[in-house]
Amino acid sequence: MPTDVVMPQMGESIFEGTITKWLKKAGEAVQKDEPLFEISTDKVDAEIPSPVTGILQDIRVSEGETVQINTVVAVVAEGAVEGQADRASPATVSPAKDKKARRSQDVSPGEEAPKARSVTPQVSPLAAARVPSQVDVVMPQMGESIFEGTITKWLKKAGDTVQKDEPLFEISTDKVDAEIPSPISGVLAEVKIGEGETVEINTIVAVISAGADAARALSQRDGSSTAAVPQAAVEARSSARPSPASKPGPAGEAISGPEVAAASPQALRSSPLVRRMAREHHLDLRRISGTGSNGRITKDDVIAHMKNGGAAAAPAMGASAALLSADAVRESGTQLIGPAPELTSKLEPMSRMRSIIAQRMVESRQTSPHAYSVYKVDMTRVARLREQSRASFEQRNGVKLTYMPFIAAAAVDALRRFPVVNASIEGNAIRYHDHIHLGIAVALEWGLIVPVIREAEGRSFSELAVAIADLAERARAKKLKPEEASGSTFTLTNPGVFGGEYGTPIINQPEAAILAIGGLHKEPVVLPDAEGNDTIAIRSMQLHCLGFDHRIVDGADAGKFMTAFKDALEKWNTPLA
Repeated sequence: MPTDVVMPQMGESIFEGTITKWLKKAGEAVQKDEPLFEISTDKVDAEIPSPVTGILQDIRVSEGETVQINTVVAVVAEGAVEGQADRASPATVSPAKDKKARRSQDVSPGEEAPKARSVTPQVSPLAAARVPSQVDVVMPQMGESIFEGTITKWLKKAGDTVQKDEPLFEISTDKVDAEIPSPISGVLAEVKIGEGETVEINTIVAVISAGADAARALSQRDGSSTAAVPQAAVEARSSARPSPASKPGPAGEAISGPEVAAASPQALRSSPLVRRMAREHHLDLRRISGTGSNGRITKDDVIAHMKNGGAAAAPAMGASAALLSADAVRESGTQLIGPAPELTSKLEPMSRMRSIIAQRMVESRQTSPHAYSVYKVDMTRVARLREQSRASFEQRNGVKLTYMPFIAAAAVDALRRFPVVNASIEGNAIRYHDHIHLGIAVALEWGLIVPVIREAEGRSFSELAVAIADLAERARAKKLKPEEASGSTFTLTNPGVFGGEYGTPIINQPEAAILAIGGLHKEPVVLPDAEGNDTIAIRSMQLHCLGFDHRIVDGADAGKFMTAFKDALEKWNTPLA
């Protein structure tokens, strides 16, 4: 019987993988647990074994393609005998056509594979039956407790072609904002729910036409005859993209052919890690020559490109300064304040996210008696270590070494020592949590969201750094799952990114406390020497403010927690691994 082979999940925070190499070809016999293909993810490269013994019947995802976890990438005909392998070999089935033949005809064990001459360019009736001519797009359920969503933006217009898994529209719910992908490739035939409307889950919000209906929609838009548009043409047109020579560059200028390393977008192959590095360093991957398999761009190619003085692409205009780390602001000299716009009088309704934030802030103030404790921390030791290690750390882990993982690790260490700060109130009792679920507040252009690092106490320094970068990036790209933005037991927020001394944060209910990170500044500090004499030195200093619920946490507990936090940073001895 056929067994699906899926893209595995290689870690909690990994949701996609790139197939870098197939170790078997279609038609070949494969043993259970024998390596079948290689994948690359944000964190690891790995060989994936076959789940069963049989014949590799169908390869559905090609080398270089990136797909979501649990996507079916191949089919193995379980229990096939050696004779079947001979009949299904490329000697009897044309390599150029066997993939299409297998997709249009299921080959079961004991059944001979289709002959090459029986394969035709037309879509088989079986394949056509699998893809309905029209598919309803519904409002998805983004979590168990979510029953409605608001469409904030349509990314496609009626009549536009759309690829499967291409972002179709944006929604806002009680917990997250997200981009919703198209379930199939085709033409967006109808938009049923307008921007700004809130509907219940499973409500039909749009209709996508596929097959013959898509052909008719395309011909009507282009003014051509429906009969003259075959199915193959529909597929080709729906997957067409602008050539590199005509595609606008990062600064809005056309990129000429000789400057582009990759000949076409289809030839541009890279792993999620490489694409993340390109985004963080504002690199245009089309300008980087790939040395990997089939021209695949590797991490080493990106590093070599930067070492050779490769030009970086300009960041997209209009990016919110709130998305920048304090390090990036200082190092790039980015001006957070541009020319003042003209003042206009207008009344705008709150967005759904803004309305929810307002409601939560009022609830928190009404629920918890807030008290604050501010400590000044000497970050000189951390600053020096970071400066010495940043290049090697980024090369090893693929993310920039910022101050945030240092602060997160110190907070986790202090929370272990003083669990009442990681607690919450339930009625007349105090819930002491058995894990530290660390929330990291991320400022967005359209509001604020708190992604959560689960079981942070069990993560190494580098794992914390990678998780922080991953969650922040996906929060800004609207790729978070609802469960990734809820359930925190302690939160970090960084108002110091704009240079402020410190902030007095509002507690993220039902937590007991929240820690606000102030701006990092060099200051003259009085230091005693070994003999008790005072000297003045220039030190990197940072204020941290703990906001706590005085019903649970006393001032003494807050002071002990902050002292442990301060000591962890000032006497840093944790390996950056």
